[in-house]
Amino acid sequence: QVQLVESGGGLVQPGGSLRVSCAASGSIRSVFSINAMGWYRQAPGKERELVARISNSGTIYYADSVKGRFTISRDNAKNTVALQMNSLKPDDTAVYYCNAQSPGMISWGKGTLVTVSS
Repeated sequence: QVQLVESGGGLVQPGGSLRVSCAASGSIRSVFSINAMGWYRQAPGKERELVARISNSGTIYYADSVKGRFTISRDNAKNTVALQMNSLKPDDTAVYYCNAQSPGMISWGKGTLVTVSS
């Protein structure tokens, strides 16, 4: 299994920006097998939702709620994926989880908390 570690969460005021990052590790074979990486988020009492995803081909998906405000990027050489979050709103408050898709396997990070509050 690929190990994923998120970083960059914290407290930010509405309208502010934050960047969360995720580093993938494991065997060389398992890391090289990753086809796509993405970010999910989950607020207390709510379902986990897909925020953004980027495939090896460069295809990118954004949830409508974050489109135009968030940007996902991936550095294949460094096996990392990042989510730049701008114009943050209180509704963006959630635990953000890194996700990686490999043949026959989906990996998850432990999550990093993002709190948007004044």
